Amino acid sequence: MKIAIVYNRESQAVINLFGTLNREKYGLDTIKSIKDALEAGGHQVRTFEGDKNIISRLEKFMPTVISGERPGLVFNLSYGIQGKGRYMHIPGILEMLGIPYVGSSPESHAIALDKVITKMILIQKGLPTPLFAVMDKPDSPIDRELKYPLIVKPKNEAVSFGLRIVYNEEELREGVAVIYDSFQSPTLVEEYIEGREINVGLLGNADTLEALPPVELVFGDGPQIYTYEDKTSASGRTVGKVCPAALTEEQTRTVKQLAKDTFNALGCYDSARVDFRLDSQGRFYILEVNSMASLGANASFVYAAEKAGLDFTKLINRLIDVTCERYFGPMVSESFHEGASQEAINIFHTVTRKRDQIEEDLRAWTNMPSWTEDAVGISTVVRSLEDRMKKLGMQENQRLSNGRSAWTYETRAGLEGGILLAVPIDIPGHRAGFPIPFRTEEEWLFGEGIGSSRGGLVTLLWALGALKESKALAKRKIGVFFYADEGRGMRYSSSTFVKASREASQVLVLMPGFEGGKVVDQRRGTKKYSVVVEGDPVRIGSHKQKVDVLSSFIDRAEKLRGLSVEKDRITVAVQDVKSERYSVLLPHRVASTVYISYLDEQKAQLAEQEMKKIFRTNTRGMKCSVEKLEERPALRKVRRHPIVRKLERICGDWNLPFGTESSLLASAAGEVSQTPALCGLGPACQGMYTPHEAIHRGELVERTLLLAVFLLQE
Repeated sequence: MKIAIVYNRESQAVINLFGTLNREKYGLDTIKSIKDALEAGGHQVRTFEGDKNIISRLEKFMPTVISGERPGLVFNLSYGIQGKGRYMHIPGILEMLGIPYVGSSPESHAIALDKVITKMILIQKGLPTPLFAVMDKPDSPIDRELKYPLIVKPKNEAVSFGLRIVYNEEELREGVAVIYDSFQSPTLVEEYIEGREINVGLLGNADTLEALPPVELVFGDGPQIYTYEDKTSASGRTVGKVCPAALTEEQTRTVKQLAKDTFNALGCYDSARVDFRLDSQGRFYILEVNSMASLGANASFVYAAEKAGLDFTKLINRLIDVTCERYFGPMVSESFHEGASQEAINIFHTVTRKRDQIEEDLRAWTNMPSWTEDAVGISTVVRSLEDRMKKLGMQENQRLSNGRSAWTYETRAGLEGGILLAVPIDIPGHRAGFPIPFRTEEEWLFGEGIGSSRGGLVTLLWALGALKESKALAKRKIGVFFYADEGRGMRYSSSTFVKASREASQVLVLMPGFEGGKVVDQRRGTKKYSVVVEGDPVRIGSHKQKVDVLSSFIDRAEKLRGLSVEKDRITVAVQDVKSERYSVLLPHRVASTVYISYLDEQKAQLAEQEMKKIFRTNTRGMKCSVEKLEERPALRKVRRHPIVRKLERICGDWNLPFGTESSLLASAAGEVSQTPALCGLGPACQGMYTPHEAIHRGELVERTLLLAVFLLQE
């Protein structure tokens, strides 16, 4: 599960700084301890400052999750940067974004932070709290009769800021003046309750709300209150803690119930701490509610949890559990279909909990360019793959490799009768300008060749890695075919690939699929031709009855359009045209590339014959040539395809999206004739072969899981 720890410490990244600045900060040691505890719980964790950049940062960190995986949430430690009601700021943003978070809602924080409103609600609910009054300014009248000594504290602050005992009116007005000057805030004045101070931590929600063992604060010498100086170790004394507090069973039940009632009265969520005074008559008075109970090492909340059997790691992860249960109901843990093996569950955890590492790996491969014509780049990729395959425990099958454009690796169990996975490592096309670096934009990952090569490659590597981590890879018959001439139509690797595919029982090609979890069960084939028209040079403006080469080619190319028949799924198209000429003369040579895209081989052959007729010439001084450069067979749809049926069943079990689609582009799957083959097992892609090539972020994880479970069931 992805968890973002959001806090306020150093950043003041806001549009303007004005008003009351926040004085509360979590220590770096505490933030690190929380992060370590969450990571120990198997979560993917990052920390963020809660400033104006939080929206874009969370958007990048929390992509769409897959079914069964806990959605990401925020572990909120944010006290805010400035202004009133600072506790509300991050929860309010998260409410707007629709991101679950640990802790109370904005309105509950606002109520708890306003001590006057809190006391008014407590009184309305019949809950005991000391008598109080509010003084707006030092010279304000006291509107009710209160007995000294009194406590003064800011109306809207926490951490005991400005807290003080006063024994007469002079001290009272002096204390109010300090608060007014420091916080520009009204002062809460309440009767001081002589007695013991008891804190009760609360964990959970509604029916699951649990009161932790009461903690008693032991002040020793000095004021019998927990001052700001005590909390910041500036008072020179140590405030002790006793847990469980020395209370009778009846008192313990009473104070726990009062704490729960207070929690519910203010509408708190997940956790809080309620502070009490116990007077000499055994009566409890509610002083205030901390809706963001401190998780520092010396905090009474943490201390009480430890006494209840929750060490720090368990406490932090318990907070995640109660939050998830509040948002998503009792099914808060990852749910798996009935009959899922432990190996499959382990694979699920490996894939979903390492999505950050998967994306970082994708970044590394994407920033390692290897265009088809880039021999150095391809060599670098091959060396990296050698290391990766070695770590996976797979060895190269020299018999099914040519060392130049094709490399086959297999598990210890071998490939024969198993599953062959194929993925290109070259990026088709020609480089123009600087490489396009990896970048993330919302739910899409961009980069050079990220769809045509890298997405499928990383999907394959991490699916194999998940199998290895579950100790399920070596004993399965799996082969991997890497080839480096996708941009040349597999001109040099196809024969090796065909040989490898004949040894397998199934072939999966990791070219991109389509959005919605769709794989490709049908692809058109292609035939690529070089067409050249040559003739004598012709002067511009010549009145001789002689057709120039370029005009002749244009006329013939126009006739090619008539060979395309949509209902027959055959298309003939001119892709490239280049001309040569002398000085101011008209072109004397035109060279072009013509493609035939087809599904039916016989119709493609007829189109080829017609194309050759079109470029046949009897014109004196002009000649035409048509040469086939490459041919990629079509992948035809198969009824009740065994691989499709197996994938469909797996996706149904794991609640993954699935479907099938046809593609206009040829792939290696068409080369397979004697073995069931399927294409499009890579993540969905948009803008393929363009500078805007991207793969769907969520599908990178979905396809990795799908492939790993498919291979597990081999």
